[in-house]
Amino acid sequence: MAGAKAAVRPAGKGFWRRNRGLLYVMPWLIGFIIFKGLPFISSLYYSAMDYNLFKTDSSFVGLGNYATILATKKYINAYKVTFLYAFITVPLKLMFSLFIAYILNFNIKFVKGFRTIYYIPSILGSSVAISVVWKSIFNSTGLVNKALGFIGIDEINWLGSSKTAIWVICLLKIWQFGSAMVIFLAALKGVPTSLYEAAAIDGAGKWKQFTRITLPMITPVIFYNLVTQLCEAFQEFNSAYLITKGGPLGSTTLISLLVYQNAFKSYDMGMACAMAWILFLIVGIFSAVAFISQKYWVYYSDDGR
Repeated sequence: MAGAKAAVRPAGKGFWRRNRGLLYVMPWLIGFIIFKGLPFISSLYYSAMDYNLFKTDSSFVGLGNYATILATKKYINAYKVTFLYAFITVPLKLMFSLFIAYILNFNIKFVKGFRTIYYIPSILGSSVAISVVWKSIFNSTGLVNKALGFIGIDEINWLGSSKTAIWVICLLKIWQFGSAMVIFLAALKGVPTSLYEAAAIDGAGKWKQFTRITLPMITPVIFYNLVTQLCEAFQEFNSAYLITKGGPLGSTTLISLLVYQNAFKSYDMGMACAMAWILFLIVGIFSAVAFISQKYWVYYSDDGR
């Protein structure tokens, strides 16, 4: 009798019982396909089209948009500025966050309060309000110039000079070091104290302990922060748009700002998608290089090295 009941059991019900995990992830999977997967594929299609957002007619141009980007000085300059921004902010942010994390790893008074204070910029840094405040601080009559005036340094046109404007938006990104700092701090907590004790017995000083023990033990976390911060830096938009509008003379025009201008001001979606795909390829190449290079400098405790 039981066998007969099993024989007439609906096939669909048995399928969902065997694949219950698929049912649980289905909401996420549907959301990913609709809001991530389809736009991703659509952008590749539109990058090969001469497509205007408010025009019904569009034509296939193949690699024409990509050729225009690589042959236009404005676009080439935007990619150069984006490279410069990434190569300034990522190393300095990682070094600064690791330095602060190393200090906060010591058992000092009010250390938990200091950790919270140092993390706050990462929460507020990407907001519009902070960018506006940052712009006023570096204005010609802002707090920075007033502070420099007290020590006899003449007023600096931070936002009006192509040599200094890029540093203003870079400093804002570096100031948001809290998230990387917290990850570094967790990694430092995981380094066995017995290693430091053995090194101290052998006569190793603090610097040698840091370079020979601390850095090798946290290289997986350094690698993680490097990749994530690199991806974030290449996609930066808020600071360049809100503080400098890409000026002066295009010195802070990041590629994400040009993508926005082409897509939502000129409504040239084909060109915007092509620029975004070039940026995607650049980030992918740097990420691939980082993953390939990790076998030469990243130490994993279970890989036999």
